[in-house]
Amino acid sequence: MSLLSFDSIDIWYTGRGRAPTQAVSGVSLSIEAGELVAIVGESGSGKSTLIRSSIGLLPRTSRVSGRILLGGNDVAGWRQNRFARLRGSYVGFVPQDPGVSLNPVKPIGKQLEDALVNRLGRGRRLPFTSAARRHQIKSQALNFLELAGLPTPERIYAKYPHELSGGMKQRVLIAIALSGEPKLLIADEPTSALDVTVQKQILDHLDRLRADLGIGILLVTHDLGVALERADRVVVMRAGEVVEQGDSATLLHHAADPYTRTLLDAAPGLHTATLTPRPIRVGTLGADAAPKTGTGTAEFAIEVTAVSKTFHAAHSKAEPVVAADDVSFRVATGTTHSLVGESGAGKSTIARIVAGLRTPDSGEVTLLGRSGTWNRKELSRNLQFVYQNPYSSLNPRLSVADLITEPLRVHRKDIGRAQRRAIAEELLDGVRLPREYVGRRAGELSGGQAQRVAIARALALNPEIVILDEAVSALDVSVQAEILQLLVDLQAAYSLTYLFITHDLGVVRLLADTVTVMRHGRVIESGTTAQILDRPTDEYTRRLVESVPGATLSR
Repeated sequence: MSLLSFDSIDIWYTGRGRAPTQAVSGVSLSIEAGELVAIVGESGSGKSTLIRSSIGLLPRTSRVSGRILLGGNDVAGWRQNRFARLRGSYVGFVPQDPGVSLNPVKPIGKQLEDALVNRLGRGRRLPFTSAARRHQIKSQALNFLELAGLPTPERIYAKYPHELSGGMKQRVLIAIALSGEPKLLIADEPTSALDVTVQKQILDHLDRLRADLGIGILLVTHDLGVALERADRVVVMRAGEVVEQGDSATLLHHAADPYTRTLLDAAPGLHTATLTPRPIRVGTLGADAAPKTGTGTAEFAIEVTAVSKTFHAAHSKAEPVVAADDVSFRVATGTTHSLVGESGAGKSTIARIVAGLRTPDSGEVTLLGRSGTWNRKELSRNLQFVYQNPYSSLNPRLSVADLITEPLRVHRKDIGRAQRRAIAEELLDGVRLPREYVGRRAGELSGGQAQRVAIARALALNPEIVILDEAVSALDVSVQAEILQLLVDLQAAYSLTYLFITHDLGVVRLLADTVTVMRHGRVIESGTTAQILDRPTDEYTRRLVESVPGATLSR
């Protein structure tokens, strides 16, 4: 008998005053003991809706038809309270965001003990009746923390969630999911927000748990590289339907559906060739009719020399944090230089120092051959920033036209409203969005569309340097591929210099000319992309390269 099976599942979301929306249509699949099945698809494909339907986590506005067999029970029509006896004891669930899933005001040990006590009592809280009982519960909690691969469980037991890294918090969620000794583990994007090395550690540990405990694992991910590298079977979903499923080797080399092939083409870890520019419609590019004359005057657009920065807590006895320690690198004009490293490496701090948003404690930044302090207005005309989350950087009240031309209203008051709208339309052409988008708001855009608008706004003043801080890390792989190609096209058309901040070396290979690898605020090594990725000299860089999802696969 399968641990979990879906048979012709349809799921609708209903709402007052509007027609039902179908999120899942006719899906059938199953998972056996000891098997790892990956469900792959982009945002909105229905994969999370599908797996949540099997454990009673859909909202009351949902409606399910078909059969969902979980532990021999057809749970498709169950109310949420009936799932209590199966959740934890038969199926464990690892959600995507540990920052939301863990209680911020409870120590880790207490949260794990609560899960143990509740599940031992099958949903009824059992009192701690004796010191021996409390010791037994704590001992079990420590065992599950160790089973989840956490070092020094005693220390983690006493910590609060905010004191742990993202990878450690994700392991805590795995420990909680394992505490009921389930036969099936469902993991919904458990590593999407983690650095690639931490992602590899979590996925390696899930593999070990499967081998040691014989549990089945249902992994939900948007990254086809991760799925193909880890899963026995891969199920590809699009718009609520299964478009293809099969073993990893078959999908990798003989994918039948065009959408699967699109995902394969978009996965950064499955490719070694750099992107080449395509022709792009060149308008006036914002405020100026031609590139600035300064573009070709300096050999290096960015020179960072011995820059250091330490952060001190204002009202705390916490130790100072060294974010940058004697960092040096140069970026040739018209090229892309990538700063690579895990969270806390100091990449974003250096980017903000280059952009004039922070002042270094020591060292010097030279832009376009000019060192020293820049006037803020002058700097903005030459350097622009694109952030990771476009929705947080775009004013939701403004139209797309006003968002794109906002820098012009500040820095070019001589340009009238009609001309600004014309510039907005030209920039939309440049980032390959329809001109009719000028009247839309940020909330009406997809993630990829919003990031294209953010890029268009960065180009409005015709800068020479654009800093992109994790600008594609939050996007689906196919949208990410489109944005990366767009950046290459724009760079060739407008002689732009990019400083590209990322933790993903798969993306770096596609885009960057040169690379600087950082760790704990220091430069580990620098060189051309080929040197760093193909012939790394440092063990840390080698680990980063080996951690790229799909790096071990060949098409």
